[in-house]
Amino acid sequence: MTKLLYQGHGSFRITTNNNSVIYVDPYAGKGYDKPADIILVTHQHHDHNKVELVTQKPVCRLITNKEALEDGKHKMFDIAGIIIEAVEAGNSKHDPKECVGYVITLDRIKIYAAGDTSKTSQMAELAEKQIDYALFPTDGIFNMGLAEAAECATLVGAKHNIPIHMNPLKLFDKSKAAKWNAPNKLIVKAGEEITL
Repeated sequence: MTKLLYQGHGSFRITTNNNSVIYVDPYAGKGYDKPADIILVTHQHHDHNKVELVTQKPVCRLITNKEALEDGKHKMFDIAGIIIEAVEAGNSKHDPKECVGYVITLDRIKIYAAGDTSKTSQMAELAEKQIDYALFPTDGIFNMGLAEAAECATLVGAKHNIPIHMNPLKLFDKSKAAKWNAPNKLIVKAGEEITL
């Protein structure tokens, strides 16, 4: 079964049906012991790019914003049948020329990792992709707050919307998660692993 471990803050791990392991924005929490096949980094801020935490397989593929966004173009990657598409991300504190989000397709499941962002022009187009799980930042300090994140969740139209990056000082903020008024909200606590 495909699983997602929310490690906390903006960090999470995906394990596929055939035990391929993908880490997104390694930094927070625990659960870095499974050797990685793929590591994705949305941008180079210190709380998203602690790649050294991750045990890597010899064939591990590291994709950062630098590889994912070249000459202003968002790239797509096919790694052993796992499709990774870089998409727009950014706001006044995150340069859109240096940040990306990712749509990850695996095991017939589509996951949208928004990265550190506010609303982007591309989000409305993502509805066509029929996203299964979308993870949105909601801190309201470095990224969009709860209201804008709920608006983005409505635009993207995912089957499940997960709030992350809620509080710069905490792995998870139960109060903030409870207040998020997004459609199809799914609260996943730091350290919790769910089956997708």
